[in-house]
Amino acid sequence: MATPASTASGITRYTTVAIILHWMIALGILTLIAIGLVMDHLNLEPMRVFQLYQLHKSIGISVMFLIALRIGWRLTHTTPPLPAKMPSLEKKGAHLAHLALYGLQVLLPLSGWAMVSVSVLGIPTVLFGTLPWPDLPVLSTLPDKAPVEAVMKDVHHWAAWGLLGLIILHVAAALRHRFILHDHVLSQMLPVSDSAALTHQKGEPP
Repeated sequence: MATPASTASGITRYTTVAIILHWMIALGILTLIAIGLVMDHLNLEPMRVFQLYQLHKSIGISVMFLIALRIGWRLTHTTPPLPAKMPSLEKKGAHLAHLALYGLQVLLPLSGWAMVSVSVLGIPTVLFGTLPWPDLPVLSTLPDKAPVEAVMKDVHHWAAWGLLGLIILHVAAALRHRFILHDHVLSQMLPVSDSAALTHQKGEPP
């Protein structure tokens, strides 16, 4: 497996590809959550709901491909090590949280795709108003779609809330590493390395 490079200060960072994919996926997921909340909780005109629904599907499929790329990259490239002083139980917790994040990021677009495929409305998916997107095989031809659609809606709904909870936990952990533990965990994934500033913040020579 390929290994990440170290900065001039000796801090090992994620690869450039991993960093770009991470932030693109994060932006996509937050956008999807925002659109989902708007569709569920605001009283919008039917045409506006339809437009948001199509945008939600388009972004969701795009994020699904980005997640597949991210997982493929992760399996072929090692990640920077966690701080040596970090307790082993905390390291295991971080590992499990990352696995859960990956799992929900896979489950959400697939459950959404399945939900669209068994929709009793049968509204076609056209990505960004340009590219027709097919339904999942078998599901689209079920004789009784309503019960399956209801299950997929529940799975998609609760997976979205679960992912949002994990994102909040993920952000809180990153901020804790940054402002309480003063280590380089957050710096490893920032688009621009700020390890020198963090070292200065800790009172160490740059």
